[in-house]
Amino acid sequence: MTLENYFRAFSYSTIAVATLALVLAGGLNLVLALLFFAILVGAWNIEDSRWQLSERAGLVAVLLSIPLFLLDWKYQKTLGEPAGRLGVAALAHLIVFLAAVKLLQQKKDRDWVFLYLISFFEVLLAAGLSFSPIFLISLSVYMLCGLTTIVAFEIYKSKRSMAETETRLLVAPDSGIFKHPRRYSKGSVEARRLPFVAILLFVLIFILALPLFLLAPRSGAAMLSRSGSSLTNFIGFSENVTLGAIGSLKRDNAIVMRVRLDDAASGRELRWRGVALDEFSGRGWRKSPEARRPVELKNERGFYQLGTTESLHRLTTQTIFLEAIESPVLFAAPRPVALQGDFSFVRMDGEGSVQARRREFERVVYKALSDTTVPDVALLRRDDTPYPIAFQRYLQLPPAIDSRINARANAMVANAQARNRYDEARAIESQLQSDYGYSLDMKAGGPDPLADFLFNVKVGHCEYFSTAMAVMLRTRGIATRVVNGFLPGEYNEAAGAFTVRQSDAHSWVEVYFPETNSWVTFDPTPAAGRSEPIRSGVVGQLEKYAEAFELMWFQYVVGYDKQEQRSLATSLQNRLVSFRHFVSSLFTLSVRMVPTNLRGIIPAGMTLAAGLILSLLARRIRRLGWRRFLRCSDRERNYDESMVVFYQRLTSLLAQRGIRRDADLTPLEFAGSLDVPEALKITRAYNRVRFGHQRLLPEEIDEIQQALMSLERTSDN
Repeated sequence: MTLENYFRAFSYSTIAVATLALVLAGGLNLVLALLFFAILVGAWNIEDSRWQLSERAGLVAVLLSIPLFLLDWKYQKTLGEPAGRLGVAALAHLIVFLAAVKLLQQKKDRDWVFLYLISFFEVLLAAGLSFSPIFLISLSVYMLCGLTTIVAFEIYKSKRSMAETETRLLVAPDSGIFKHPRRYSKGSVEARRLPFVAILLFVLIFILALPLFLLAPRSGAAMLSRSGSSLTNFIGFSENVTLGAIGSLKRDNAIVMRVRLDDAASGRELRWRGVALDEFSGRGWRKSPEARRPVELKNERGFYQLGTTESLHRLTTQTIFLEAIESPVLFAAPRPVALQGDFSFVRMDGEGSVQARRREFERVVYKALSDTTVPDVALLRRDDTPYPIAFQRYLQLPPAIDSRINARANAMVANAQARNRYDEARAIESQLQSDYGYSLDMKAGGPDPLADFLFNVKVGHCEYFSTAMAVMLRTRGIATRVVNGFLPGEYNEAAGAFTVRQSDAHSWVEVYFPETNSWVTFDPTPAAGRSEPIRSGVVGQLEKYAEAFELMWFQYVVGYDKQEQRSLATSLQNRLVSFRHFVSSLFTLSVRMVPTNLRGIIPAGMTLAAGLILSLLARRIRRLGWRRFLRCSDRERNYDESMVVFYQRLTSLLAQRGIRRDADLTPLEFAGSLDVPEALKITRAYNRVRFGHQRLLPEEIDEIQQALMSLERTSDN
């Protein structure tokens, strides 16, 4: 491939990658993208032909794009685009239109520069629309193509501006005896080397940028705008929830959050608590006025204390990567005692539910610390302490409750011969799990959906089971509330985190025990409603690795703040300490394996060997110098000699005859002015190696040696 074709190929590739990044970010629809790529292919085929647009025609098309852009902008406004994306599509259309016009036009250097700027603007627009791992991949490819293109553009432009006579002064035409068997044109040699130069520059930029990236955390990086809207149909996490709402949410498989545990807690037994509801209307749950009273928590540099714990060892630390949702609720394992994140405010209501500012278009990353320990069962069984007056609302029942519910609860308790609150809760939980079926279909209905579920349908999803248990226990005088949240989700081994989807939405019951002042979780839903799907096979594993990469991207790019910086530094320090201990243990073990009478000799022997090696290296460096010392192979040494030494020998022989080169003559002009054929041949070879960056074959070096020996014999005579 010639340098010109190489330059054009990578110029087109740079523009294509930038447009692809814009498409992947959602800034350009698929139909327009396919049309543009068709124009791209057509423009490549008509390069340097009469079918290209003239410069004047291209200028007219560019001027016409301005009113077209304004019309497109107004059209986008009529579509009701969100404020954050208003005009984005019109701007993307304008950029792509300008690129298409310039591609079809006869191009000069300024037109290529214009196309490069357009491609850069496309990447910037893509970055504003979607800062995702896919964008990182497209940006990396764009940088690699862009570096190659810019280098090729500068070389191509310089080559066109250099006169042919100037190149002849540097690189002589091939002579017969020095003709290389595998010859390439000068442009071809440059084209073959440019990809390696671009890759080297790309790696160098990455190495230089990585320390800066790790040392400079992003301000406010815990939150990041995302393209599109929040998760739709996200219901069941408000102050009023109709019975059956969670079932419609469970039909969606969209990802809600990813949760990583920082300790060895058994995450599969955890739940991610959302909202707690204490008042039952007969057709749904809502928060009572007492539960709605929020308490705004004190912000201590992003740390919010929600409660207390008896011991730090009881805490389960979670890092939660929450997608944009239509709810201000912050999720955490039961009984959160602290929260850490970049929030403008954090509030907690009377039921322990935590809320922040509504974030319909923002992802959020935060840490939660929860005391997940449960009081001893024996202690809970002995608890017969009366409820405080403030807890009477957890015994509330609708005015017209079906009397059969109380009778069914009494029968379940009597069946299990339960004698305390804890055993009664376990009895009702167990019999609901065994006597009723699980289904996402909302079959229960009518004026009293709970009674219809218990006595007619006998099939439902988690909300019906949790409501049935809570109401039954209230008829028995036991304080309860319903909690809506999520099951743990599927554990991704590659990411070391749980992937929680909308289909993991769940509802369960919390029972209050006054003696320990604790709310204990009970889940009456059958096992079929609590099981997690397991992805297997090659496709499943690839999906897990993709999720792991995306999670790493969120943690170390999107959410890389000062907290993550400290965490990363601590992790690296711990690894270095572990490695030092390992090396120390290995050295100690090696010393113990050596006989006692030889242990004193080993350090002296190692010191002597190290000194000898350093002495030999120092002598070699003094003899060869640093550059020749770093070249290890004989072939490299021969090449070095062929490049410099043989020409120095020639000039020394000529100097012995009193012949010296004037400062205004090039080596080739000087050799041509002499009546010495050997000098001309050697100088041509020298120019090939020194300025043409070509290697000499062993037989060519032998010919040079013979020519030099011939000159030396002539000088001696």
